Amino acid sequence: MTCLNLVSPASSRYHQLGGVASLLPLPISSRSFCIRESSAVVLSRSLSTSSPSGARRDDNSARVFRRRLSVTSASMAGLPPKPTVLVTGAGGRTGSIVYKKLKERSDQFTAKGLVRTPESKDKIGGAEDVYVGDIRDADSIAPAIQGVDALIILTSAVPKMKPGFDPSKGERPEFYYEEGCFPEQVDWIGQKNQIDAAKAAGVKHVVLVGSMGGTNLSNPLNSLGNGNILVWKRKAEQYLADSGLPYTIIRAGGLQDKEGGIRELLVGKDDELLQTETRTIARPDVAEVCLQALQYEESKFKAFDLASKPEGTGTPTTDFKALFSQITTRF
Repeated sequence: MTCLNLVSPASSRYHQLGGVASLLPLPISSRSFCIRESSAVVLSRSLSTSSPSGARRDDNSARVFRRRLSVTSASMAGLPPKPTVLVTGAGGRTGSIVYKKLKERSDQFTAKGLVRTPESKDKIGGAEDVYVGDIRDADSIAPAIQGVDALIILTSAVPKMKPGFDPSKGERPEFYYEEGCFPEQVDWIGQKNQIDAAKAAGVKHVVLVGSMGGTNLSNPLNSLGNGNILVWKRKAEQYLADSGLPYTIIRAGGLQDKEGGIRELLVGKDDELLQTETRTIARPDVAEVCLQALQYEESKFKAFDLASKPEGTGTPTTDFKALFSQITTRF
């Protein structure tokens, strides 16, 4: 058996020592606990391997050991273990905000990210907890989802504007999707792959961010590039709702690049908010709702539209349990 020294949660601090997460006690009442020696032996033997293949085993074994030690330490200290949360689409405009928020709250969450290209990984810091994979290829995303407690899906097809558009001539912009990146491939097949992988890996909660407008086949978003993007998003949402996994489906209104946390949030159903003047929301507010959904049972097995009142009206939302409790729709 291997013994470590622990102090009370209020007086402990984490640090990294030789690649192994440890708890260093401050000089006040401490107590000891023991970790199964088998885990330590596995790490010790792995770290002694000098071959290139052994180096890969070192990295994997160290990751596993750190995760097990973190969980054991929290449990023995009377604290709930931090959930490991993977956000896919972490290189996107909203996904990168979610990833950043997870990293900032390292006392609450262990963050992981999934991006499509090495360039996207570099853009959000290039940390080793960011994986590169293609959601259209189920095998390529499996490593990122292993060991995950919660999954936040923020992947989406992105229409591009055709060049040569001249608004001064009264022309209307035309849009297209890059080859292989149509909504059917990204928003349906790609999200289905993520849901299937989450189920196989035993993920406990999936948060899926979609868009309002899916009840109307004539919604202008469906005509962009002839992609029917809301149709395919809705199909993925239904697949998640039928999967048996605990889920939260957030259908966001028009996304705005504005400051979050300063508006009153509104929830609705069946695109009712699209008929009002309050049908937009700041990206950081969507990101915050994603993280808050992981912390309340009231958010599970629910689907809802999300928007906000204009800045300066209403009261900024801080009680997310009450917000989720308003929602009664499962889909």
